[in-house]
Parts: sequence; C-alpha cells; structure tokens
Amino acid sequence: MERKILLSEAEMPEFWYNIMADMPNKPLPPLHPGTKEPIGPEMLAPLFPMELIKQEVSTDKWVAIPEAVREIYKIWRPSPLYRAVGLEKLLDTPAKIYYKYEGVSPAGSHKPNTAVAQAYYNAQEGVKKITTETGAGQWGSALSFACQIFGIECEVFMVKVSYNQKPYRKILMNTYGAKVHASPTNLTEAGKQILAQDPNSPGSLGIAISEAVEVAAMNEDTKYALGSVLNHVLMHQTIIGQESIKQLEKVGDLPDIVVAPFGGGSNFAGIAFPFLRLNFDEGKKIRCIAVEPASCPKLTRGKFMYDFGDTVGMTPLLPMYTLGHNFVPSPIHAGGLRYHGAGAIISQLLKDGLIEAQSQYQNEVFEAGMKFAKAEGIIPAPEANHAIATVIQEAEKAKQEGKSKTILFNLCGHGNFDMTAYEAYLSGKLVDHEVTAAEIEASLAEIAPLQV
Repeated sequence: MERKILLSEAEMPEFWYNIMADMPNKPLPPLHPGTKEPIGPEMLAPLFPMELIKQEVSTDKWVAIPEAVREIYKIWRPSPLYRAVGLEKLLDTPAKIYYKYEGVSPAGSHKPNTAVAQAYYNAQEGVKKITTETGAGQWGSALSFACQIFGIECEVFMVKVSYNQKPYRKILMNTYGAKVHASPTNLTEAGKQILAQDPNSPGSLGIAISEAVEVAAMNEDTKYALGSVLNHVLMHQTIIGQESIKQLEKVGDLPDIVVAPFGGGSNFAGIAFPFLRLNFDEGKKIRCIAVEPASCPKLTRGKFMYDFGDTVGMTPLLPMYTLGHNFVPSPIHAGGLRYHGAGAIISQLLKDGLIEAQSQYQNEVFEAGMKFAKAEGIIPAPEANHAIATVIQEAEKAKQEGKSKTILFNLCGHGNFDMTAYEAYLSGKLVDHEVTAAEIEASLAEIAPLQV
C-alpha cells in the first residue's frame, strides 16, 4: 500500500477546469445593485482586471494556466496525496481514506492557487495595489505572498474576531509586506457605518468585503481580489482535484465520496469539481459533500435567492443560498467558514441535487481534528476539521454496513497558527452554537425579495 502518492512537476495540470461548461443549468446572472438588471463585464472593470472578468463569464471547459503562474506553483505543487492509514486503523473501518494535503504551500493552505493567478493578471495590467478581506487569515496570507512576488502593494481587512484570535496570521501577512486592519475600521465609510450601529462589532466577511471593495472602487490604481465565491476563483482551485485524479489513478483507485469544508466555495470546488466532471462526462456516481458549521448554515438552512456578497450592499446581487447579507455569524474558531452566502455555481449545483451539504458542531469538528492529528501527525486547520468530522462519520457508516468505501477529502491547510482554537477545545471552552430559525428568518426578512 502506498501511503504517500506524488506527482512530478511534469504531471502538474496545464489547464484549470471550468465546470460552467458542463452544468445542466447555468447560474442565473448577477444583477446591478441599483437597477436590478443583469450586469455586463463593464460593471466589474473597476474591481477586477479584464482577464479575470473574461474567466468569470467564460463557458470554455478548459482555461490554460499561464506558464508564469505554473512556475510559481512549482514552489509547492504538485501537492502530496496521502492514504490515511493511521486514521483507518484508529477507526477500525473497511473504508479507504485519502487526503489531499494543501498545507504544504507557503501560506499553509489551498488559497495561493488562486492568489498567485489573481496577482499575476493584476500585474499584467499594471495594477499597483490590491485590497481584500480575510476571515481566519489564510486568504490574506496567500494574497500577501502572491503580491510580494509580483511587486504589488496589498491591503487586508481582517475580520476583527479572527484578527484577535489569530495574531500570527497578521504577522505572517506583515512579513510578506501587507498592511492588515481589524475590520470593521474607521478607515472606510462602510466600517464607520457598522461601528455606529455596533461599536463592539466582531466583524464578518461581509463587512470586510464592503471595506475592501470601497477602497478599491475609490482608487484608480487599485483593484480588489476575492478568495472564494466567484467563478474564476473556484476555477483556479480545480488544480487540486485534477492532481488528485492523477494520483489516485496511480494506485488504481477512485473515490465513492469526496468531502471538503465549505465557506464560500473555493475549498470544496477545488477538489470536488474535477470529480463532478467524471460524473458529467463518464457517468460516475461520486458523492460530493460540502461541510459547513452549524452556526453558519447557508447551504443546509439558508434560502436560495438574490443577495449581496457584502454587508453594505456594494457588490452585484448574486443568486445564492444565503442567511442574509446582514447576518453576523457566531465567533467560532473556523473563521474561514464564517460567510453568509454561497457562490452562485455551488448554489445552483446544490439546487439541482448534484452535490450534498452537511453541517457540523464546533466541538465535534475539533474532536475529529484531534483524532486525525494523533493518527496522522498533521494538526489540521479548524476549517479542515469540518471535513474530517464528516469523513469519520462516513467511515463509521461503512463499518456498520460492512462495506468498503473510498473516501477522499481536502486537508486544505495546517492548524499551526490556530493553537488558541485547540487550547479552547482542550480546556472545554468551545461552545456549540447553532443559529436559531428565528435568527435566520429575521436576517432574511431584511432583504428585499427578488424572483429567482
């Protein structure tokens, strides 16, 4: 049995996979926040370079990865795929468990796969500065890394609760040369508006997005970059799943189930979309499960409707499963999953029954992460623990049913900067918060309904 499955640099994919080409039902168009009419590429031009806008609306099945991007990828790609022999033994399961390990990147997560691409396209158009938001800090770290490679200034609005929980993420971003602010701030009108309503606001990704978008929109030499949700971002991450397919082919295997954490969609899309392609093209029946926190359950308990991607309402309206753009999630330690909405592509796939969604409680996911760390030696990021909890449940089902299943999950990053979260779990201080139906209804009631 091969425990570690590697690819050579020559085997690294040369194209990103665009699932838009294969979807039976394409997502509904984004709408102008004022007119509520479908928008064209020109509305996105103040925020994104034209090449990324083209990718955002493209229906080409394969998009070439620029050679300059592939060369930077080679710092850590192809990433390893492991057979979780220790975890299988611990669970005494007939299931085979594999994980794709994205924690080997300089930022310690999967996020540089799109950060490098986005920084490259911005540099090609002469952009001097990029603004962005970050939850737990993985995306901010990745974009800071990518911007310094291409000589671009980087300004990050980090959700305040995570800024305080994860100080070393801020230091990592500073090391790469980025400016980092605890959002909401007094530096933007959006931030001032939120602080006027709640001076002690813990922040949210929606608020941080509003601040970053505002700064980009007001400065001609500045663009904005998003680490999840949008089509081009999800597409850049598909290098993960494509590599996984090649690695599993080396051992003659194919998963029955693919699992990944879910915040806005880049993590899940990166590993799952290439396997969904096998479902579309070859008639495979691979289950793809997105796992979110019970405290921020947009896929499992949200409503499919048009909503803003940010809190203030500066972004286009997107068709998504959402808890409402004013929703402020509980300050759980999986900061990267604390987002009110889901990307349009993933929302449509879920609506069509082509993917599945589950939610997990905070203590259960950390219990799963502890088991994994003891069995496999890698301390997972809190976000990754959500996937591990579902993997363990599926492996236990296989044991109960006496069936052999092959399970693959995305170990999207290490938890070396998340020791305060593990300390809270070990000392019994983590709270299993589940948002109530009344809270969801109240948040959604604030949105003017649009027909979808």
